[in-house]
Amino acid sequence: MMSAVIENDRETKCDANGKNNSRICCKFCPSVILNQGATTLVTHEFILPHMHPKNKDDDGQVDTINDYWLVEDMYTFENISVTKTVDNIKYLACADCEIGPVGYMDLDTKKSYVAISRVLYKDKT
Repeated sequence: MMSAVIENDRETKCDANGKNNSRICCKFCPSVILNQGATTLVTHEFILPHMHPKNKDDDGQVDTINDYWLVEDMYTFENISVTKTVDNIKYLACADCEIGPVGYMDLDTKKSYVAISRVLYKDKT
């Protein structure tokens, strides 16, 4: 089964330069994935499997997602886990709770993409 994920308020997540205006965090634990201003919003379509814990099997369902945070360098991440390779793609999960995928890494370009709808946003405190 395939479902379309609609990202709401994408403009409110960016500063004037298209960078993330708050910390990007895991939805399931307090882990910070990316710091404020670390990544740029891009729009392109990519299909991600449903999110699930590492020790639970994939249910085969997918989401078509159009809005992602582009991470040019893997060392930009604060906390991220890289999972198995499938068709030259590595899926990304939270390094602490291991729930994912929150995005993917394209092994051809070495660029990573974090789905804006699969993370939380927190102001710096």
